[in-house]
Amino acid sequence: MHMADALISPLVGGVMWAATAGITAYGARRLKAGGDDRVVPLMGVLGAFIFAAQMINFSIPGTGSSGHLGGGMILSILLGPYAAFLAMASVLTVQALFFADGGLLALGCNIFNLAFLPCFVAYPLIYRTIVGAHASEKRVRAASILAAIVGLQLGALAVVLETLFSEVSELPFSTFLLLMLPIHLAIGIVEGLLTAAVVTFVGKARPGAWAAAPTVAPLPGSGRLLARWLLLTAITGGLLSWFASTRLDGLEWAIFHSSGREALSAPATDAHSLAAALQERTAVLPDYSLPPAADRSDAGEVAATGGEEEEQWPDVNLATSFSGLLGATLSMLLAGLLGFILLRLRQRH
Repeated sequence: MHMADALISPLVGGVMWAATAGITAYGARRLKAGGDDRVVPLMGVLGAFIFAAQMINFSIPGTGSSGHLGGGMILSILLGPYAAFLAMASVLTVQALFFADGGLLALGCNIFNLAFLPCFVAYPLIYRTIVGAHASEKRVRAASILAAIVGLQLGALAVVLETLFSEVSELPFSTFLLLMLPIHLAIGIVEGLLTAAVVTFVGKARPGAWAAAPTVAPLPGSGRLLARWLLLTAITGGLLSWFASTRLDGLEWAIFHSSGREALSAPATDAHSLAAALQERTAVLPDYSLPPAADRSDAGEVAATGGEEEEQWPDVNLATSFSGLLGATLSMLLAGLLGFILLRLRQRH
């Protein structure tokens, strides 16, 4: 559900950038004031895992669409909402800057939709309300599933409203809404089940991880725990990413059935041109693959045969593996750095 710049106007993009900057500052202050020192390494490691997990699209049967894990609810439950928001914002920033996954002008929208709504709306209002003071496995599973679904539905609704306020005429409000909500309901059910599975597994291994704390969930950290997460991240980003579905994701699917096109052209504004030029410079592996110039030999072979390269599944691709490992590492460094800076600032006061 990563929005491209073509879906928003400069005004909406600017407003959402300002909003997410304010939310980020608020989350950082709250984490600095009441954070748990143990959360800093976990912010980085779990941020890396979410980056890798988002590379795996799963098919939605009967729709011709696919979806991927959002991860905001997993992070909120295991880290608490403030650390989770900063970790998700780090992941989304790395995706936009280095892999052109989501637009730079739309980055504020994507952080709001995929980080703010699950961390600061669905987590406190749904998960904490259901789990209550005395967590049980049954409550945690139900709360994880429902909160993940609600968070993704709110994100899908936000996408529709952001395109509406941007006056994207190719996406009629009613049609786009009636496509976005059902397809993301299906994706949300899968995400909810995955969230429940991860959280219950961690909770059994680490008692206390289920606690619905208002600030930071007390997930104990240890070298062995971090090593296991890192190994899982490497396997997910380096190998399992080969098995990602080749179908359109939920947002692309809804755009296609609303407009007849898989992607819309960006408006010819200065803001869009500047964002595109900047992203072209920073995106070293656009779309998690080698740049076109590096693939001229392969392209020449395809042209020489007069055919088109078929999409293969699984796509055993070293560039994809490298992208997964690199992106996970960058996400870990950025999220961990934010946590470390906040920790040092708190120690000085």
